Amino acid sequence: MVSAIREKTSSGLALNIGFFAMVIGMFMAILDIQIVASSIRQIQAGVSASQEEIAWIQTGYLVAEVVGIPLSGFLNRVFGIRRLFIMSAAGFVVSSVLCAMSWDLDSLIFFRIIQGFSGAAMVPTTMAASFTLFPAGRSMTQQVMIGMVATLAPSIGPTLGGWITQHASWHWLFLVNVVPGIAAITLVFLFIPKQKGEIALLKRLDVTALVAMALFLGLFEWIIDEGPGESWFQSSAIVKASIVCAVASVIFFRRALTSPVPLVDLRVFQDRNFASGALIGSVMGFGLYGSVFLLPLYLGQVRGYSSLQIGEIMSVAGLAMFIGGPIAGAMTKRYDPRFVVAFGLTLAAAGTWMNGHMTSESSFRELFWPQALRGAGLILTMVPTTNLALGTLPPERVANASGLFTVCRNLGGAIGIAVLTTMMLRFNQMHEQLIASGLSMSRPDVQTFLSTMTARMQAAGVPDPEGTALAQLVYRAKLEATVMTYNNLFLIMSMSFALVLLVVLLLDKPKGPAPAAAH
Repeated sequence: MVSAIREKTSSGLALNIGFFAMVIGMFMAILDIQIVASSIRQIQAGVSASQEEIAWIQTGYLVAEVVGIPLSGFLNRVFGIRRLFIMSAAGFVVSSVLCAMSWDLDSLIFFRIIQGFSGAAMVPTTMAASFTLFPAGRSMTQQVMIGMVATLAPSIGPTLGGWITQHASWHWLFLVNVVPGIAAITLVFLFIPKQKGEIALLKRLDVTALVAMALFLGLFEWIIDEGPGESWFQSSAIVKASIVCAVASVIFFRRALTSPVPLVDLRVFQDRNFASGALIGSVMGFGLYGSVFLLPLYLGQVRGYSSLQIGEIMSVAGLAMFIGGPIAGAMTKRYDPRFVVAFGLTLAAAGTWMNGHMTSESSFRELFWPQALRGAGLILTMVPTTNLALGTLPPERVANASGLFTVCRNLGGAIGIAVLTTMMLRFNQMHEQLIASGLSMSRPDVQTFLSTMTARMQAAGVPDPEGTALAQLVYRAKLEATVMTYNNLFLIMSMSFALVLLVVLLLDKPKGPAPAAAH
């Protein structure tokens, strides 16, 4: 029966079913980071961990993932797309179950590291499949699906994670991966054609390069994750890690550029389209993950919204991405992809610019269009950028390049969040000082506020009306400083989108589809 089903894999429907299953796996891998991050407090209570200890649940996953993603190109040559995806998805599902069965913090961190590393190959493998398994290797429908998942999952992740922990225990944050994971494995096994791997390459594995890459990328991810909280190089641990990271990077780059069988082929960056597309992808990661990081913080701190209310506002961007996906594919087919990228970046810049003019009273209505424009802009940028970056490469280089493209996007998001966190502290201090310097008791508007608030407190029977009025003045000052800080950060994101428009000028239009890789 299985052999009969495999004989049908030449049909477009069967192949699309298999590819859709790969997209499900990709969606799980991206979503898992967000749903766990949104429910970290519930997990912390469940395993009795401190704030510093529980952070390793996310850090361990991200470090393992950023090491595993670039390795996927080499592993794809060894095992082939179908076998590598099944191995990756199976490891992800098993480790998800083990995470749910964790008995203490140490076991949970250990299983999360396995989960991050084992599932890392699903994203770049799915991207590579969209270029190598379909007619002419350039199926826009599959690229649209990937773009929608890559941008939609981070947007709905926090809402879904909050809903799961509200209606079930934190264990279900991991168990939710089991059913779709098994379905993805089964469908990929049945409908994705088997590729011949080069198992002999394992004997030529550059272990030195592998260790150097793990130290370089792992420590780099840890440094940018922990840096804001440790005041960067004021921490001796950050300094030591940076030294080791720098030495490991030199060893890795040297081995990767001189080895006849490199662990990761960095020479793909010599392709101008790929290098330019990877840079745009990094800024996209900054805008995507940065906005998902900032806006919920603003809505929680300033507006005092619940997770459900935050989810309703965040869903606007997700809906815009969902609607904009097919439009992005159609525009990329019909028009010069470079124009579509420029249009998408312009929309994203406009959306984040509008987000940079919030007040302490901004709510769903004021945030609707900024969210919609940013969401539409991101998906309109993602689809043609992927096409431009990977679409001009020979099929045999796509698997390696897709891993590097994914790493650039993820690191762009991680670095962006670290920069935003650091700047948030500095901007907030600066605005608090500026506002405090203007709150002189001799100013008529300050006197009016205090007298009005004192009268209200007296009418309400507050024991110390004057002290309470002064406390309210300080609270309002801090609140306005917080709003101004978020506005500054969104404006910085907007400027990053605008500046990367210059990179679009370096892109070449694909001259025509390369032949598809053999099935």
